[in-house]
Amino acid sequence: DPGIDHMSAMKTIHQVESRGGRIKGFISYCGGLPAPEANTNPYGYKFSWSPRGVLLAGKNSAQFLWQGKETLIAAKELFEKYITLDVEGLGKFEAYPNRNSLPYIELYGVKSTETMLRGTLRNTGWCPTLKKLIDVGWLEDKPVPGLKSKRFCDLTAALAQGTAWSAPPPASSAKDARDRTAKAVGLAGGSDILTRIEWLGLFSESPLPLETGSPLDIIEKVMLEKLQYAEGERDMIILRHEFHAAYPDGKEEKIVATLIDFGVPGGDSAMARTVGLPAAMGVKMVLEGRLRDTGVVIPLAPHIYRPILAELEKCYAIHFTEKVIPVK
Repeated sequence: DPGIDHMSAMKTIHQVESRGGRIKGFISYCGGLPAPEANTNPYGYKFSWSPRGVLLAGKNSAQFLWQGKETLIAAKELFEKYITLDVEGLGKFEAYPNRNSLPYIELYGVKSTETMLRGTLRNTGWCPTLKKLIDVGWLEDKPVPGLKSKRFCDLTAALAQGTAWSAPPPASSAKDARDRTAKAVGLAGGSDILTRIEWLGLFSESPLPLETGSPLDIIEKVMLEKLQYAEGERDMIILRHEFHAAYPDGKEEKIVATLIDFGVPGGDSAMARTVGLPAAMGVKMVLEGRLRDTGVVIPLAPHIYRPILAELEKCYAIHFTEKVIPVK
């Protein structure tokens, strides 16, 4: 947001088309994550934008085209359908589909593509842990009655046994809350996922931070407190496109374009840079009379993406590296 992904995708698509080729497949993953040295908690994540938005994004269904077949993943299965993706120089990440990718077939003008998938990157452990938090009920946005004077272990135990909305949360110890959670979602007692949930404090005998609200309200508050960047820490943006291109002579190739950007310690975050700078450049183009499009415009046209991508690289060192791999 608001468009480096679209601009860079269209640049490569147009380059392929200028050589007479066509796009047979497009897969794109993006993630806003802690820089490796700032990856200091069991979730491998720190908030650089809306915590509620991050959590609610995990409750969306996903649609995409895969090898000619339209695929729908229900929201409750989203975090089961991740893959492990290796990003050169940074290691392995969990990658899962994000919302509806199908409209981009027409928007990008690649109607012959057999694959169209846009998704999200997270550090390892995020997806299976969020899946279990969802299964327990921690991302429910329905207020729970009787929270006053209750503890985390009380609410966790009530969610695990399905009584949170029908009766006041029953008294419980931290161990009991952990055991009930493990049983409810089918986890072994020594599971890393249980350890991550415990690290958040959801099994603790500490009082809840809110006297009214939903599980989502509470876990949002807890995560925002525990998954913060410390002063001087850097965030990191990874955006990775993979194109499958086919040409009239029968040759095919895979083009992998990767953008990696880091925040500036004590300065702007990578999230702020990559979101704010393209929008600012678009404003400047309007003010200078170089951009006369009207209405809301997705930056898919060369007269928009060329100058903005060029300025991002020249002035801010925000750019993609490309690797071309022959397919056959």
